[in-house]
Amino acid sequence: MAWLFLFAAGTVEIVFALSLKYNQGFSKLLPSLVTMVAGCGSFYLLTLAIRTLPIGTAYAVWTGMGAVGVAVVGIVLFKESTDWVRLVSICFIVVGIVGLKLSHID
Repeated sequence: MAWLFLFAAGTVEIVFALSLKYNQGFSKLLPSLVTMVAGCGSFYLLTLAIRTLPIGTAYAVWTGMGAVGVAVVGIVLFKESTDWVRLVSICFIVVGIVGLKLSHID
């Protein structure tokens, strides 16, 4: 169950980070509310995950999911760079996340 909480936390973290782009310095009400709710939700789900997962593993996976998710969405929605160095670097993060999961089998 902890891994489900962690996956949900990482997914909500992506929403949090993306909403930062739209709230324009907290000057737009709805995107600002999304930022605050998603940030709190992501942290809450992370706290549920770390009840049983090691903090180092959970935090690394959570931040890695956020980083990869935002980078991929940035490529798709905002036409950010797709040069090979960036794509390989994203793949390295994914490999690290998978490695951390495989090193801690419940």
